[in-house]
Amino acid sequence: MKKIILLSFSILAVLSCTKNEEKPPQGPKVVATVMVETRNVTGYSTFPANIEGRVNNDVRAKIQGYITQVLVDEGQYVTKGQPLFRLETNALSQSANAAKAGVGAARSNVSASDASVKAAQAAVAVAQVEVNKLRPLVEKNIISNVQLQTAQANLARAQAQVSQAIAAKQQASAGVAQAQANFQGVQANINYSVIRAPISGVIGKINYRTGSLVGPGDAMPISTVSDTSELYAYFSMNEKEYLDFLKNSLGATIPEKIKNMPAVELLLANGDVYSEKGYVKAVTGQIDAATGSIQFRVSFANPNKLLSNGNSGTIRIPITYDGALVLPESATYEQQGLVYVYKVKKDTAISDVISVLDRVNNMVVINKGVTKGEVVVAEGVGSIKSGTAVKPQPKKFDDIINAIKPIF
Repeated sequence: MKKIILLSFSILAVLSCTKNEEKPPQGPKVVATVMVETRNVTGYSTFPANIEGRVNNDVRAKIQGYITQVLVDEGQYVTKGQPLFRLETNALSQSANAAKAGVGAARSNVSASDASVKAAQAAVAVAQVEVNKLRPLVEKNIISNVQLQTAQANLARAQAQVSQAIAAKQQASAGVAQAQANFQGVQANINYSVIRAPISGVIGKINYRTGSLVGPGDAMPISTVSDTSELYAYFSMNEKEYLDFLKNSLGATIPEKIKNMPAVELLLANGDVYSEKGYVKAVTGQIDAATGSIQFRVSFANPNKLLSNGNSGTIRIPITYDGALVLPESATYEQQGLVYVYKVKKDTAISDVISVLDRVNNMVVINKGVTKGEVVVAEGVGSIKSGTAVKPQPKKFDDIINAIKPIF
């Protein structure tokens, strides 16, 4: 029992001594600092984009048939009119032979009709001679009028036969025209059995191969030919972005505003910037009610055929800030939707709100909240609070921003 009491007194004595010990005073916190600078900075507005060839034409069959030959491969460059596919033509060839024979038969009918016309015209000439011979004899009462009337009836009958022969010849000629039209139609179908490139460009995916039955009513084209000498990138702005574009762009009309837009960049899917600059050429002119957006079209040259129909990327529209106030991004922090920095005043870190215009290359472009030359904490802002005593350690602005690494 005595041992327990003695132990309790010992513990109390130790605790009493601990409470009476004074904590050593802490010195000011060493922090990296930079001064607010002004720089000419170029930022970007970015928009996802779909890339299409300048012209994209479906390759379709004009007649129904089975593919017997595929003459090109996917990705191959073809010229307008170049044969791409061949269809089976056996039945068409038989029809063409029959139609050609029909043309020959129709021409034979014309020849026969022509002979009939000539024979009828010769009969008219003979009958006319007979009438001419008898008329003076009747006038002199040498012969009776009955003989003249008979000759005149023969003449009228011969003339009627000429009219009939001419009508038959015209019908035979029409038969030739019809037979020729039939033959030309069949021949055109034979020509259509060779499916040719509608434009010069690059062949896309081939959806039907040898043995496939194709026709003009197919939902899917046989392939697509894309003219990729120039590419169109399509991107959309929402209504707010579009109104801001109209407000901030130079020019009185939309064509003038488009003309005054700077050249844009295309960020490819692998993160590379496409070597050619693009130019906004057209705007759809109205807000899509379904999406609430408006579409822009950008033209890019494609001299090395690097881009193809169906690529995707990101359009970057440059925004230039001349003499803008800037700080490293690492000097800022956010809280409840506001952006703050720690200004160093009399060796004390004081939190203050800033208004950010843009974020460019690990820098924040500031609208208001700081002035040029003010000193702010550049790093480690998450480890201090407003009112913390600090010992500034100035660092170079560029060293700070170059040390910032992206976090994925």
